[in-house]
Amino acid sequence: MKKSIFLVVSLLSIFLSASAQEPGMPPQGFDIMRTGIPHGHLDTISYDSKTVGTKRKAVVYLPPGYSDKNKYPVLYLLHGIGGDELEWLRNGNPQHILDNLYASKSIVPMIVVLPNGRAMADDRATGNIMAADKVAAFSNFEGDLLNDLIPYVEQKYQVLKDRNSRGIAGLSMGGGQSLNFGLGNLDKFAWIGGFSSAPNTKQPEALIPDVNAARKNIRLLWVSCGTEDNLLQISERTTAYLVKNDIRHVYYKAPGKHDFQVWKKDLYNFSQLLFKTK
Repeated sequence: MKKSIFLVVSLLSIFLSASAQEPGMPPQGFDIMRTGIPHGHLDTISYDSKTVGTKRKAVVYLPPGYSDKNKYPVLYLLHGIGGDELEWLRNGNPQHILDNLYASKSIVPMIVVLPNGRAMADDRATGNIMAADKVAAFSNFEGDLLNDLIPYVEQKYQVLKDRNSRGIAGLSMGGGQSLNFGLGNLDKFAWIGGFSSAPNTKQPEALIPDVNAARKNIRLLWVSCGTEDNLLQISERTTAYLVKNDIRHVYYKAPGKHDFQVWKKDLYNFSQLLFKTK
């Protein structure tokens, strides 16, 4: 535990912008739209999913000053079991969080893709969201993400296509997906974040079967949860395995429960560590 806490403090102090704010505690108004600064742009895209057999939607955040003359890294940001591609926008204000961080020159310019992680023909978050077919669709999203969505994004936008320029993170069910898919495809993702990851998260031995590969290939692994979250034990078991096997990571326990007050802090902190070479 001491080792994990030391790592959190060390990484955050190195990567986060110099300010009087306590690590993990964003400044007041960090998630509110500010006037007088450049703003990013939101696109809604529709892509052919061979995995599902239909067209699917996602939202794409383009950073302020996006230009076809430049190439950008990409973060895939996933929602929870009761959400869809709009959940972050409805509850988390990611566009305002990122705009404000760009204004303070705290993050690397990146594209953020907000997909629907429920990969099925009717992917709406309606009815019994815990139904077996809907839960299975979250696992099925791995194929949709890797084989359909990522190629579409890389064809439509000016993006860097190597693993070091690709990240994945999410909240709750999306946190489990991010750990499962990110750690299961280290040839595709180098930057991985699980925010309050849900019970869909694989057991640690299955999540990281090759410890040496994880040590070698992970640029950032962020594991976090609210201190009052009933799912805290999932993040605890994951980070315990990481510590035991000496796998570099950040473990952040934020004050709070299983809600966006925690996840907005995650995005604020996690995004400032992404795609930095030092």
